[in-house]
Amino acid sequence: MSQLFGRALLLCCLTFLTFSFPTNGAETSTPNIVFIFIDDMGYGDLSCFRDLGADGWDSSTIDYYPETTHIDQLAAEGVRLTNFYVASPICSPSRVACTTGQFPSRHLINSYLNNRKRNRARGMADYLRSDIPTIAKAFQSNGYATAHFGKWHQGGGRDVDDAPLPTEYGFDESLVSFEGLGDRILPPGGLSDQSEKLNRGTVTRVEKHEQTPIYIDRSIEFIKRNKENPFYLHLWLNDVHDAHNPAPGTAEEFASVTSNPNEQNFFAVLVEMDEQIGRLINAIDSEGLDDNTLVLLTSDNGPTAWARYYKTEHLPAGSTAGFRGRKWSLYEGGIRMPMIARWPGKIAPNSINKQLIFSTVDFFPTLTSLVGIELSSVLAANGVDSSADEYFDGEDLGQQLLTGKGQRTRPLFWEYGRDPSYLRPGLVEDQSPNLAVRDGRWKLLINADGSDVQLYDLKASDTEVDDVSEDHPRITQRLRRQLLKWREDLPSLPEE
Repeated sequence: MSQLFGRALLLCCLTFLTFSFPTNGAETSTPNIVFIFIDDMGYGDLSCFRDLGADGWDSSTIDYYPETTHIDQLAAEGVRLTNFYVASPICSPSRVACTTGQFPSRHLINSYLNNRKRNRARGMADYLRSDIPTIAKAFQSNGYATAHFGKWHQGGGRDVDDAPLPTEYGFDESLVSFEGLGDRILPPGGLSDQSEKLNRGTVTRVEKHEQTPIYIDRSIEFIKRNKENPFYLHLWLNDVHDAHNPAPGTAEEFASVTSNPNEQNFFAVLVEMDEQIGRLINAIDSEGLDDNTLVLLTSDNGPTAWARYYKTEHLPAGSTAGFRGRKWSLYEGGIRMPMIARWPGKIAPNSINKQLIFSTVDFFPTLTSLVGIELSSVLAANGVDSSADEYFDGEDLGQQLLTGKGQRTRPLFWEYGRDPSYLRPGLVEDQSPNLAVRDGRWKLLINADGSDVQLYDLKASDTEVDDVSEDHPRITQRLRRQLLKWREDLPSLPEE
């Protein structure tokens, strides 16, 4: 009896070890990370999320929307998170959160990085400092090959010529566009013209629709070159950020399904981006790296919302799947994004997690924990004398991600803009206060001066139509105090 028990126990242990430490083609147990971050893609732009939108949202009412076949397949092989948040409704701070694991306002970046004069007027830094702990440094210092291909927008461009290069944040190699320095590919436009004059890297001029295939080619080449060792890869795409400039002739394919030229162009770039992402995933799988590679895919904020769209008969392209707000809004449509995670053998396929509240600030502590990187050593190497729990605003939610069970313990905070010039959606009803907090089922919004308090019970309804602040005065006051105190403690630029 004891021998049988011992053999059974040994078999269980071996099975657990095989499951817990999948190997890639190089027979290594150190997993790879591929992080796909798509600019301005709305919650409802992926067909695999179209039926997971806001309460009462009915996707069948849409006349037409193309299928994102390859991304849908990625979702079928992994988990979809329906309560995933980015740290800002605009590009620069959203990206800073991924890089630092902290709320971006801690780094004086609360809106998009502009020229020096505009940054100063809005109380913002010109770029993210590079002498801080970053997620790429953490992986790089632990033996990972690291690369960033795609949009950067954490410093460099316009008249800011002294921003650190992506390599100074822990990337072995990089290829960006006009919102960054170092090697870059620049599409037509004034910002590209300004970028080219800054030098600091090899500059290649290309059409916008040519950028993503180039980034994909570089990503595939990077993966093949480093398949014998662990790698950490950023692929941060810019296709669905307007202006939408598809390859010649491709928008016309959608003229029969929509008369809106904004949608025709958008559908063309969305479908092409999906095809290109499919190329990348196929490369990972064909190299035998799928079982040992965690692939993450999400967006940096909601879809475009320029006021000019609402002054014509043709509305802006991009879908929030019924959530209120779009880009530049702290309502759900601006910050609640589709999120897919695939890791065969670790994450159950074709699963949907509607419970876990997950944020981009959680990536740093979560991903490093999943691969066994000790954060205390990362902080110490960067001169930070505090514990990981004290330093990071994000949490290690690795087990919650893998098992689909459990919840975060900390609230999430947002600040978007500090002066009246920050960009706001064209529709008045989508224009939110500039501060927000989500704590469990409750979400409170308020302006920094204490005006326009709004409380929503997202468990009861996530449409953000019914303000319940008067019905729950204690909760309103608690979150109000907490949020305004958080805002008060944020740093400010020193006086000149």
